[in-house]
Amino acid sequence: MAQEPEYREGLEELSEHYHRVLQLLGEDPTREGLLKTPMRVAKAMQFLTQGYTQDAHEVLTAALFRENYSQMVIVKDIDFFSLCEHHMLPFYGKAHVAYIPNGYITGLSKIARVVDIYAHRLQVQERMTLQIKECIEQTLHPLGVMVVIEARHMCMQMRGVEKQNSITTTSEFSGAFNQAKTRQEFMNLLHHQ
Repeated sequence: MAQEPEYREGLEELSEHYHRVLQLLGEDPTREGLLKTPMRVAKAMQFLTQGYTQDAHEVLTAALFRENYSQMVIVKDIDFFSLCEHHMLPFYGKAHVAYIPNGYITGLSKIARVVDIYAHRLQVQERMTLQIKECIEQTLHPLGVMVVIEARHMCMQMRGVEKQNSITTTSEFSGAFNQAKTRQEFMNLLHHQ
């Protein structure tokens, strides 16, 4: 049986606010189907924003290894879910991360964890892309880093322009990836099946 996650301070107060939100939307929070909804939503929101309590740099340094490898390391197709800070609606997709080591590598799963930490905050895709790149750059001091994120935004699909098939792509790069040839190598490897 799955263990109940630990919740942060303010859970009860958050639940009370969601109770009031239901009322303001014209619902009756005392009806059977909604009785537990405020607490469920409060717990979900704490889970979806748990990145505020996690240190991405610490995650990378926990699995830092000296290694004389200086070719591109790519972790691609990292699934993520986040919440748009403008509407608090989900955006989701895949992150692709590459770095060229400079004497140190990190555990491959740690790259995915870094993506998760920044995704589990209220975000905009552009900032999230930059934060992932900067975290890897500042912690590993590699020869270069490149991050590409492809995502679908529910704030564009469910409301506003209601465009169901649009995908937003963002990228950030530094160091060796400033060279078009290196970026192209990454993109070729990214789309190679």
